[in-house]
Amino acid sequence: MEKVLITGGTGLVGSYLARQLREKGYDVRILSRKKQPKEDKTLLYWDLEHDIIDQNAINKTDYIIHLAGHNISQGRWTHDRKKQLYRSRIDSAKLIFYKLNHDNNNLKAFISASAIGCYGSVTSDTIFTEHYPYGDDFLAHVCEDWEYMASKFETIGVRSVKIRTGVVLADNSKFISRFAQPIKIGIGAPLGTGKQYIPWVHIHDLCNIYIKAIEDSKMRGAYNAVAPQFITNEEFTKIVAHRLHKPLWLPRIPSFIIKLIFGEQSTIILNGSRISPSKIIEAGYDFKYRHLNETLKELKI
Repeated sequence: MEKVLITGGTGLVGSYLARQLREKGYDVRILSRKKQPKEDKTLLYWDLEHDIIDQNAINKTDYIIHLAGHNISQGRWTHDRKKQLYRSRIDSAKLIFYKLNHDNNNLKAFISASAIGCYGSVTSDTIFTEHYPYGDDFLAHVCEDWEYMASKFETIGVRSVKIRTGVVLADNSKFISRFAQPIKIGIGAPLGTGKQYIPWVHIHDLCNIYIKAIEDSKMRGAYNAVAPQFITNEEFTKIVAHRLHKPLWLPRIPSFIIKLIFGEQSTIILNGSRISPSKIIEAGYDFKYRHLNETLKELKI
């Protein structure tokens, strides 16, 4: 039975992925920041602040899936918050890399989350593929260093895969509840121009892309993990309103209001370009959820 270690395994994606992997017969372990009872062998302790990690957890595993990272959309991007967002992703990968016994480990692949924010928070006519360079804003710099640390594993002969993720849609995702709530109470409206794109992916497809990254030894480097359908903020808003049987009577929410509320974080709300999933499709992945309307119907929205 192959062993998979997941960082960030108690989050939205991690919990879904752990369940799917166990159903497929993998032996799954979760790295947790909370000390667990000794009888619970599935949760292993690590402490980023004190460079502590269960050595057996990383040296006796076949695959590491690195999902750890504070929520980008939660809280204003203060100086301290930005440090947390950075350290939770990059420094956690560094800890694993430098604690790993480079000469005596079972590791076959290091598969890391990344984000479509690597291209920069922009609205443009470009359809971004993995060949495009990194953008030049805070989130793009985080993604660049995040992916750099994932690539470091290649230097010790470990296959490295980076999964560039868009907005994850799931039945208990905070994005769905936050997006739908204003519409439910009659104050929903497109944000800013409404023309910015929202690259999205159903959690079922995202988890299966991670599983493919484990099982397909040809997968290396970065892959965009977003559904093939291009949807703008305005179109997304209208589809959600239609599914909720709610009218949209308010005009668009002006950009300056979003900026006042969210500060620098507003860049990821007010901007967004089309992202191409062609590379992962060409690698043989067939999306189950390709259209937003059917996706929201499955999620009972």
